[in-house]
Amino acid sequence: MANQSATATTNSGGESIRFIPVQSTLYPWLVTVFVVAFIISNITASKGVQLGPLITDGAFFLFPLSYIIGDVLSECYGFKSTRRAIYIGFAMALLTAICFYIAIWLPPADFYDGQEAFAATLGLLPQILLASLAGYVVGQLLNAWTLTKMKKRQGEKGLVSRLIASTVVGEFGDTLLFCAIAAPIIGVSTIGEFVNYVLVGFVWKTLIEVVLLPVTTRVIAWVKKREDYLPA
Repeated sequence: MANQSATATTNSGGESIRFIPVQSTLYPWLVTVFVVAFIISNITASKGVQLGPLITDGAFFLFPLSYIIGDVLSECYGFKSTRRAIYIGFAMALLTAICFYIAIWLPPADFYDGQEAFAATLGLLPQILLASLAGYVVGQLLNAWTLTKMKKRQGEKGLVSRLIASTVVGEFGDTLLFCAIAAPIIGVSTIGEFVNYVLVGFVWKTLIEVVLLPVTTRVIAWVKKREDYLPA
């Protein structure tokens, strides 16, 4: 998208002033949802959840949203723009964690009796934080790279195939890296436990995204239509 030049006008005193015009595009909105979903999922993931025989975390329903938005960004705006969104998400998640650590470190007021609960909820273990950030960056970059590479070969056709393939590659990279870093801190000590930890997480996340493919394809079609998308 080409940059628009600043618009010039004059104030009541005749002085020339300028404002930078805001382009009408969905990209910043998608990036905002993409980043916020990742930040919230890092917080809600600290809660263990059991749904029948399935044991997961409080972010299971939200985390796939970041990959769905990542697919939309990659398909509609390309790898470079998606990579920018991923780096923004990484930076904002890191800033959030630093702010949490500072807030926990600050001495509580005499009337405040929620310090322990506050620290327990927001005080992410450094190793878990590292695992989350590393898995996020690698997984999302792999997802975006795979999708855009396939699109260059397939053209506009084959959307579902590249969405599935990019999801498999991205989620596997994300899950493997996260589990490799986080396993020691959560008590996974044997090869069998590690393999099970990786496979369950990978299959669960991938399955959710496959189930939500109709939603992803409809959002992509809507964004392309809204942005007056014209394929080359």
